[in-house]
Formats: sequence, structure tokens, C-alpha cells
Amino acid sequence: MDFARVELTDEDRAFQERARAFLADTVTEEMVRAERATGDGVIVELHRAMGVDGWLAAEASTAEDGGFTAVRRRIWDLERRRLGLPLERWGATLMILQAVRQYASPELLDEVLTRVFSGEVLFAMGYTEPGGGSDIATCKTRAVRDGDEWVINGQKMFTSGANVCQYVFLLTNTDPAGKRHRNLTMFLVPVETEGIEVHRLRTVDGDSTTITYYADVRIPDRYRLGDVDDGWTVLSGPLAAEHGATDPADVGLSDITTMSNFGMSMAISADLATAITARSGPDGRRDLDDDSVSYRLGRAYSRIEAALATPSLFGRVAIAQSMRDVAPELMDILGGQAVLPANSLGASAEPGDGPEYLFRWAPLLGIYGGTIDVFRNMIAQHILGLGRPTYVAPAK
Repeated sequence: MDFARVELTDEDRAFQERARAFLADTVTEEMVRAERATGDGVIVELHRAMGVDGWLAAEASTAEDGGFTAVRRRIWDLERRRLGLPLERWGATLMILQAVRQYASPELLDEVLTRVFSGEVLFAMGYTEPGGGSDIATCKTRAVRDGDEWVINGQKMFTSGANVCQYVFLLTNTDPAGKRHRNLTMFLVPVETEGIEVHRLRTVDGDSTTITYYADVRIPDRYRLGDVDDGWTVLSGPLAAEHGATDPADVGLSDITTMSNFGMSMAISADLATAITARSGPDGRRDLDDDSVSYRLGRAYSRIEAALATPSLFGRVAIAQSMRDVAPELMDILGGQAVLPANSLGASAEPGDGPEYLFRWAPLLGIYGGTIDVFRNMIAQHILGLGRPTYVAPAK
């Protein structure tokens, strides 16, 4: 592994300064605070400003097509992360965009592509259903063809961002009697279509997701992505990206797994906990000087660094499991102040920054995008070549 520093060219340094100036001029504390209160995963006015100023189009394009180089892409990522900006909705949109570009009709591309780049359009993932869990191939949301239109009925859970996005990347069943994985069709459905209801849910970590209902929703065939009953092919790219099952770019600058940004949030929380324990108390003593505290913090950092250095599906599991282990450790080290609600008297951190938020977020990170138990099975079967798990009691 190469840990050499990247020496920036004068042009790259100028790019970095321009990125910092744009963010400094555009981002306000009020924006960040308001998003943390809603948990929507996007600051709409900031996202629109990024679109107007050309940042979104550059991020969504390759260097050959006029987009960011690998170095500038990394600079842009890190500058936003340092400010703690929410990127969940844009990240999901980028995952879906690859499938839209590949499988959408020319008419649909004309409708959405320019508006994605301008910041007017975001995509939400419409996969999971009540009772379906991580096995999204059990999809029961029906799409029935009626001439040049499709009629959709069903319900989706955890369609995060449907309340702020303009389209849902929707998985439907178009042949209930068909073979598994060969009876699914993908659509890009406008959220404002008649018959769609979006119900917002708050999660324990303070973020939000939605339930979406589809009652006789009629859409033209131009909103179909790919062939009928070949939706699993269309879905495979965005699903692999969400799971972290894709290889990182060979330039060595990109995240090596999809959850690296959450791993960095975990590292920031550990830094905050360390800073708090390094403060001198009224008696002049520091908690950090206690051997047990320094040992436990060192162990937490080791887990975080190892998780961040773990690639692909392995990293997806490592980061989620490490957060579940590290968060309660940091809470215990800090004691009572760590459990106080953010912004309250004596609280240790702003919302979204400290161990208390990390503790609430940790269980959910191991569920979103598929549970870590499912990923462990995927690693066992598809990477290590082990057999399928058996969930029934052995015969006596």
C-alpha cells in the first residue's frame, strides 16, 4: 500500500482554493443546523448552488468528459467532509445515474440529465418492501402494462429522500409467475405523479426516511429503464455500488469502500472524545493519563484505522461492526456528559459530531443498504466459496 503524499500542481492548488472559497461563501451554520434538524440528507439550497456553479456536472463526469481528475475529485470530497456536509441524497443519485445513463430512453435522458447537473433533480432508491427485509428480489409492487402506460400498485419502505427527491428509482414485479430475478422491471418514477403518497419517518439517529405508497399510479412507458423483466440487470450496478462491492479506482485516491465517509465520521468522534479526555480537571488531572482510558482509546483508533483500510464488501462489514463496538466504548469513556442531548448544558458535542450521535447511528449503519449479516453471507458464499447457510434446525 502506497502512503506517499500527493504533491499538488499549481493548477490543483488553485482548484482547492476555489473549492474552499465556494464552500465558505455558500455554506452557513444555519444551513447545516437546519439539515441536522430534518435529517433529510441534503441541503437543497446548497445543492442547487453547486449545480449552478458547475460542481455537480464535473463530479458526475469523467475527466475525459470534462469532469474532475482523480486528484480534484478527492480534494472536492475532502473539503465537503471537513465541513460535515450531508451528501446522502447526492450520493444515491450518483449511484442511480449510471443506470439511467445506460438504460434510459433518449426522451427520459432529455428530461432528467441536464436537471441532475443543475441541482434541480435528485433520485431516491425504491427497493425495500414491508416484510421483504434485505431480499429485495421478493418484490411485490406490481407494474401492469396498459397500452403505452404502466399502472403501478404497491408499497416501499425506507425510500430515503423521497420527500426531497424528484424521482424514485423503482423496483417492480412485472411477472408474478415468472422466474426469480427474471420477473422484475425498473422505472424512474416522478414523485409528483398522481397516486403516490410519501410518508416521512424519523429514525433513532435523528435522520429521516420515508414510506412510499403507489395506488394506481400511471406512468408512460418512457419512464421504464431497460427491458421488461430485466430489471435485475439494470439494478445490479447501483446495488453493487451501494453495497461497496465494486473495486476502487486504481489511482489510489478514491474511497476503497462505500462506507468510508461514515468511517471518517467515526474517526472524528474518536478525536473529539480524545480531546475531551485531554482536558485538565479542577484537580489538574486528565482522564487521558489513566492507563485504561488511553488503552481503550488506542484500541478504538486501531479498529477505526483497520476498518478504513479494508476494501470492498469486507470494508462494508468492518466499518459497520467497528462503529457498533467503538461507539459504546467512547460513550463509556466520557461518562454521563456523553448521553446528554446535543446543545444542552454540559453536552460534549454538536449534533452529528460526537459519540452520542455515533451511538445512535451505529445500529442503523449495519442495516441500511442491507444488513451486515447478509454481507457476511455474501462474502462467505461468493468470495470465499463456502456453502449456502442453513437456517433450519438439523434433523435428529
